[in-house]
Amino acid sequence: MRILHTMLRVADLDKSIAFYTEVLGMSLLRQKQYPKGEFTLAFLGYGPEAQNPALELTYNWGKGDYEIGTGFGHIAINVEDVYKAVEMAKKQGAVVVREAGPMSAGTTIVGFLKDPDGYEIELLSKKF
Repeated sequence: MRILHTMLRVADLDKSIAFYTEVLGMSLLRQKQYPKGEFTLAFLGYGPEAQNPALELTYNWGKGDYEIGTGFGHIAINVEDVYKAVEMAKKQGAVVVREAGPMSAGTTIVGFLKDPDGYEIELLSKKF
């Protein structure tokens, strides 16, 4: 078993695709409209879906916003240098929730952004 994808509902598909590709460096892997269901799916990621998990963005036509809820935490993305990644994101207009720096209970360097719909993205430089 393996994780295939994580799905997020978004209010503006083009704006969300731009955030994940331009700010976070993902590639748009595939996109398809479903007229009978009145929704569009876009899959993004850092490599082919056969080897890597993807992020599925779901745009329900005509739906303008969603409540994130209290159970959702964040999506974590490994980057080489959190300080540089946060600075680059800021230059591209991303909302920074927490500047890059050591986490409060350890030494791992983290930073947090918000995507266009308010979902939090954790950037961290973790060695595997």
